[in-house]
Amino acid sequence: MIALIVLWRFVHEARASAKATTAGVATAPGEGRFPTAFMVFLGIALLFTLANSSDAFLILRAQNLGLSVLQILLVLAVFNLVYAALSTHAGILSDRIGRRALILGGWAAYALIYLGFAVAGAAWQVVFLFLAYGLYYAAAEGTARSLVADLAPSSRRGAAYGIYHTAMGITAFPASLLAGWLWQAYSPRAPFLFSAALAGLAALLLLTFLRLRPVRES
Repeated sequence: MIALIVLWRFVHEARASAKATTAGVATAPGEGRFPTAFMVFLGIALLFTLANSSDAFLILRAQNLGLSVLQILLVLAVFNLVYAALSTHAGILSDRIGRRALILGGWAAYALIYLGFAVAGAAWQVVFLFLAYGLYYAAAEGTARSLVADLAPSSRRGAAYGIYHTAMGITAFPASLLAGWLWQAYSPRAPFLFSAALAGLAALLLLTFLRLRPVRES
């Protein structure tokens, strides 16, 4: 209810001018198409999402390594504190060094964190991995959404967000299904090794192929 009141009374939508709707964007031939850079990023993000299975597997892995339910709850609380504390700073940093660099750093951290979950052999190691996971969330989650806005024309930004979140949501299901199958068929380490490899590949593709042409509005 408080969120609704704040949205109703204090949030006002800024209207972009007609000139600003296509400023600085190199669109593909044909009306209504998104820029190539947006489609490339969407494809790479889908690959990364296939590696990003449900966080429930992290909880299962923590239990598998000996953490109690109470300890897991405390670790999750600290994870959220780290995420909340660093998100604003990560957003400021993305304005300075660029969205792609921060996403690359976040995805690389994700790959290392999941590799850590795969090779961890003690409960105390999981605590530090969850803290690092909060760093990944702060660096990459909001920044990826900001990059969607940068790559889409202002006139189609709503559609871009719709396509992005629909694609991510659809891909999240097979990601978790595959992780569950790997856990059951092979070992608790298997889904984390798979996710680490796939996230590393996505980061490499982003580094190699994506040429960003962000929208610059006057």
